[in-house]
Amino acid sequence: KRYFVVTGEICEYIEEVYLPDDCFVLVKINAKRVRLLQLEITMGSIAQSICSTKLPVPVKLNQIRILGKTILVIRPPDLAKCSKMMAIQYLKYNLTNVVVKGLPGVVRCVITADEKKGDSYKLLVEGTDYLSVMATMGIDGRRTYFNNALTVLGIEAARTSIISEILSTMESHGIGLDQRHVMLLADVMTYRGEVLGITRNGLVKMKESVL
Repeated sequence: KRYFVVTGEICEYIEEVYLPDDCFVLVKINAKRVRLLQLEITMGSIAQSICSTKLPVPVKLNQIRILGKTILVIRPPDLAKCSKMMAIQYLKYNLTNVVVKGLPGVVRCVITADEKKGDSYKLLVEGTDYLSVMATMGIDGRRTYFNNALTVLGIEAARTSIISEILSTMESHGIGLDQRHVMLLADVMTYRGEVLGITRNGLVKMKESVL
């Protein structure tokens, strides 16, 4: 199951238009389909999504014109590497894959109540696109947590994540650990700039004197 919507799912058609003095791509949005899916999107947000997506031909906001409530007119940029006709072809075949709502890297999302406070809620997101989650409007990136922070925040964040995961896992089993010991273990696992697991290819191959 996907938790995102692309342009191809909400548009009636995407076609090329060639006039004697102009050429552009015309996108017709299916307003009934948008209402049926209960998507909180506007023509402006769709235009923003097109501009922020990495397309073979980059599109800026001043190249997009909104006509009425359902039509987008996208003019190709002037590029040295390809002609306008080629740029229109690229746009036509790639605009259908532009994500207009949701995050492609998110597999599942669950709302849970905070057991300690009771008056607040947490959003548990299953996926790998942590950077997009942090950049989502309305989300405070400083209050987010990811158990694989190395890919986005670096090795120091990975060290903190290891400490937090070990302590919380042991605490859930009723086992108390000295935090200094866990910090030492996390230091050894990350001091090389990468995370070394407690496996035959990780800490087992290292010198015992370090521990």
